[in-house]
Amino acid sequence: MVILRTPRLYIRKIQTDDYSSVCSILQDIDVMYAWEHAFSDEEVVQWIDENIMRYNRDGYSYWAIIEKASDKLIGVTGLISERADNENYVGVGYIYQKSYWGNGYAFEAASACVDYAFHILHQNEITAQIRPENTASRKVAERLGMSLKKQFIRHYKNKDIPHLLYSRTI
Repeated sequence: MVILRTPRLYIRKIQTDDYSSVCSILQDIDVMYAWEHAFSDEEVVQWIDENIMRYNRDGYSYWAIIEKASDKLIGVTGLISERADNENYVGVGYIYQKSYWGNGYAFEAASACVDYAFHILHQNEITAQIRPENTASRKVAERLGMSLKKQFIRHYKNKDIPHLLYSRTI
C-alpha cells in the first residue's frame, strides 16, 4: 500500500519480504558509518520488526522508498519518534543504497515525509539527528528548511557519539 508519492518515488511500509533489499543498505559499512558498524543479519531482522512495531504504535516509522522507474527499493526514509538530551522529538531519517547517493532521492522523499508530518500528523516541529561530519545529510536537512538547533551526545552501543539536531517548525 502506497503511503506517499513523489515525482520519482513510491513510499510504502517496509515488509518482512524486503529483507534482502534492506540488507543491501544496512549491511554496507560505507552507508552505515554513522552507526559505526554494518548490521548483522539478525540486526536487519530486528530493525525491520522494530519499524513494523512502530507503524502499529506510532502510525509511522522508516518507510521503503521505491524508485518508480525500476520498481526497486533504493532506500528508507521516514518519521521516527526519538530523543535528544532527554527531550522527545519526531525526526526525519533517510538511508540510501550508496549507488543512489547524489541523485536527490533523500531530499525528495524526506520533503514528502516532512509535509506529511506537518499536514497529516499535525506536528509543530520536525528534527533530524545528524553526525557533524555528514555534510551530505546536513545539506538535505538545510534544503528541507531546517536549521541547527543544538549539538548533543547520542548514546549508542555503549558509545557517546556527537550529533547535531536540526529543526524546522511550522
